[in-house]
This record gives sequence, structure tokens and C-alpha cells, in this order.
Amino acid sequence: MGKAKRRPIGVSCTKPHLEPIMSAKTAEEMLAVFQDMEASLDETDLGLASMKVAAQLQKEGKDPEQALSFAHKALKNLDEEGEHAILVSLALHLIGCVNLNFERYDDSLEYLTRAERLLGRIEKEGLAKVEDIRTMMRAVYDELANVNTSLGRVDEALDSGKKSLEILEMTGEMGRMELAEEYRTLANALLRVSNNFKEALPLGLKALEIHKEELGDDSVEVAHDRKILGAIYSSAGEHSKALEQFELSRKVKHCRLNSELISVEMDAAEMQISLGKYDEAFDTLKGIFQQRKDEKDSENQASMFILIGKALCDQGKFADSKGCLEFACKILDKKEAVSPRFVTKTFIDVAEVYEDMDEFETAVSFLKRALALIEKEPQEEKLAEGTLSARFRGTLRARIGWILLSRGQVPRAIPYLESAAERLKESFASKLFALGHNYNNLGVAYLESERPQLAAQMFAAAKDNLDVSRDHGPHHRDSIVARQNLSIAYSTMGSYSLAIQFQQQVVDAWKVHGPTAQYEFRKALRTLKELKKKVCGTSSNQLPTKALPLPLP
Repeated sequence: MGKAKRRPIGVSCTKPHLEPIMSAKTAEEMLAVFQDMEASLDETDLGLASMKVAAQLQKEGKDPEQALSFAHKALKNLDEEGEHAILVSLALHLIGCVNLNFERYDDSLEYLTRAERLLGRIEKEGLAKVEDIRTMMRAVYDELANVNTSLGRVDEALDSGKKSLEILEMTGEMGRMELAEEYRTLANALLRVSNNFKEALPLGLKALEIHKEELGDDSVEVAHDRKILGAIYSSAGEHSKALEQFELSRKVKHCRLNSELISVEMDAAEMQISLGKYDEAFDTLKGIFQQRKDEKDSENQASMFILIGKALCDQGKFADSKGCLEFACKILDKKEAVSPRFVTKTFIDVAEVYEDMDEFETAVSFLKRALALIEKEPQEEKLAEGTLSARFRGTLRARIGWILLSRGQVPRAIPYLESAAERLKESFASKLFALGHNYNNLGVAYLESERPQLAAQMFAAAKDNLDVSRDHGPHHRDSIVARQNLSIAYSTMGSYSLAIQFQQQVVDAWKVHGPTAQYEFRKALRTLKELKKKVCGTSSNQLPTKALPLPLP
């Protein structure tokens, strides 16, 4: 997420003897007045005056350390339980902002969180005007989004961004065009950062509606909205709707004046391939070639050859597909030094096509090249990317580990799955279901390596993650698989009471699915009965010993 905008919050007071400091126009004037009257002020008035000076210093941006000092003085002298509670929240907000500017992220988060809690109580108890509370609350949420982004806590940053937007909708303090931009920015962030297409979609549609009403169908802003909507629908697997948005975006005349059209055309071709409309896709790509026929060894050319390779692969024309991929890779080799991020992404696309051809070793080799490029990034760029960089590196390792595990190469898979878990945890992805899948797959690898205790730990971690992950929960099929695997691990260790406990959860979860999961329900029930017989010593039947991996999302 990008940095949220800051808005100055005013400080006012009706006490006559504080009028000189309240009416001063500059921080310099306020400091002079404050110095003259400080000794005569009681505790509360000192807090009010200090807050006024702190706010002006922050507004002018001349001496943030001095602003911080006055804000702390205000915080010390004002009572958050009384009539000045809103000013206490302002002091907390200001301290959080200044600490963020100095990159003291933990301190910033502490004070902003305190401000959020205090404002919630002020609203509940009716201690200030609703409009004042909402203005302050939005300012706090914006800064929470900023500090959480800086800390790499992108999910928390997105939550703060959503809350800020909700307040913006209620107050109507922004014009329609600015509101549309907020909708689109948040929609794009939700999709890019957490692949949350369900929440991104209504925001993208709101942005489109406003831009159509204000600017008409044939505007660049509408084209941008449709492109994002196409990406959202594509992420949701609704390729027909995605293609419809890309097609509509292609018709916007203003886009034909810039490179945006090429990107939209490529997206359209990709969706046509996904829908099996290969002739249409080839026609679209031919059109791009005609527009860019003078380009040699360009990024666009590499991307187009990969798309053609994918289409040929889908049709079973593997030799032709490999030829296209090899041609694209010759271009990528020349671009590696100047466009490493583009090459990284494109190597991953190439690997995906080789996976589809069952050329797994080749796919792994391209994923490793992508990973090596990411690791070569300067440290400052990795830090700037924060959680996205850690999450991307983790996801790549998880994918390599998954491919190796699925090919029975357990010893090679384990180091990648282990490092993937560490990288994904670094990205604060505790609720990211890719982490749950990776934990599960690491558990499968440990179990196959005859390390059932470690396997049980990983399956338990997978279960806990998937239970709280968005779009999952204890009755989701992936969560049930993790429970089944946990039961198998305990059974392998001879811990039948624990195996029975989790197997019962498996049975209960499949039962919730009803007729659509009758086979799974009956199979789980048979295993539960066999486990109970094992405890009684009356069963000689073999219990399941092979855990199930989960494909990466």
C-alpha cells in the first residue's frame, strides 16, 4: 500500500486567558507567548497550550523533535477521562506521526494504537462531536496504514485503509473523483497484496461507476478501472468476465495514444488463451506485433512469445511451445541486468508453462533463476519492499518445494519448504493460506522422512493457519486435509487417543458438506472406527500412513 495522505487537525480553546497563544499565527509567535505565560498556567491550561504549540510546529514541519516534546507535555497534563479527551487523542496521534517520520516504527504503532482505542471510547461515551471524532479517527487510521506498511504488516495496513475509506464515505469530505481514486487504489492494493478479490471487486465497481458518470465511457480513467476489474475477475477465475473488461478497455480511444493499450491487449490475449479461444488470441497477438514491428528484443516481444508458447502448450504442441519459450528466454537473458524485476516475473511465467508440459526439472531451474535474481536485489530495495519481498521469496521457495515433493524428491524439497516457512513468517503472513499449505507440505515431507513428531507440529501449524485464513475455516477442504494428516501423524507415533480426536474432527467436518462429500465422509468414518479398534487391540487392519500434500494457490 502507498503512504496515506496526512491532514492537519486543529486545536481550539475558548478560555480567554489562553487567547494570546490560540490566536498566534506562527510557531515562532506561539513559542514566545508560551514562554511568557508558562509559569502562570495550571496543569490543564499548560496541556492545552502545549498541544496548540505542538500542532503548529508539526504543521510547519520545522522542528519535529520540539513538536514531539510539546506533545508529550500535553499528554502529561491533560486528562483523557475528561472534557479534553479528544485533545489527548490528538497528542497521541501527533507523537505517532513524528515517531513514524523518524522511523521509530514500534513507538509510532504504540501511540497510534492508543489513539485509536481512546477515540473508540470517546465515541462510545459521547465525549465529543461525532464529526470531530471521525476526522481524528480517519487521520489515525491513515497513519496506522502508513506505519503498518513500513513494518511490513500489509494485512493490518489494508484493514486500516478500509476503515479510513468507510469514514470517508460517511463524512463525504472528498469530491466524487477523489473518492473514486481512493476506491481504485484500495481495490488494487487488496488484489496486489493479499489477492483479496472478493473485497476488491465492489471497490473497483464503485470507482468505475463514478468515472463513467463523471467522465463518460470513453475516458482513460474508465479504461484503468476496467483493467483492474479484469485483473480482479481473472484472480477470481472468472475469465469470461475478465475478458469482457479487457475488451471494453481496448475500445477506449484515449488509450490508443500510449503504451497502456499494449498492456490491455496482452491481458486480453491471456484471457482468450485461458478460455481456449486460441485463434482469437493469436489474432490479438498478431495485432500487437504489427503495432510494435520495429521493436527488436523488447520486453513486449518476450511476453508475447511466452503467451504464444502457453497457447501452443495448451493445444499439446509442445515442441513449438518450447521453441517460443526459448526465443523469449534469449531476449530475457539480454534484459536481466537492466530489467531484473521484469525478468524475474517472466521466468516464473516460463516455469509455469514447463510445469504444464510436465517438464518439472526445467520448471524448477527457471524458478531458481527467478529466486537468484530476487536475492541479488540491493538490501535497501528489499527493505523498501518489506513484506512483499519476503512473501514473494517465500512463495517461490514454497513452489519449488511443492514441485520437488510432488515428484517424490523429498530430501531436495525439505530445505525449500523450510526456508519458505521462514520467509512467509517474516512477511507477517500468519493469516495467509499459502503459509498453511506450505506447513502442510513440509509436514508431508517430514512424515515421509520418518520424522512424525516434526510432521505433527507442521500439520498442527497448517491447521491453525487455515482455520483463520480468509476464505478457509475449519470446514474448508484444505483445513480438513490438514486435520486428517495430523491424525495420521499421531497414529504413526502410536498416539491413538490424539489421532482419534483429530479424526473425529475430520468426520464432523465432512459431514457438514452433506451429499457432495459422502465418499470422503464414509472413508473418514472407517478410519475413525479402525483407530478406536486399535486402542482396544481388536484391529489388525493397516491404518493410513501417507499424508496428503496441498497444491499451492
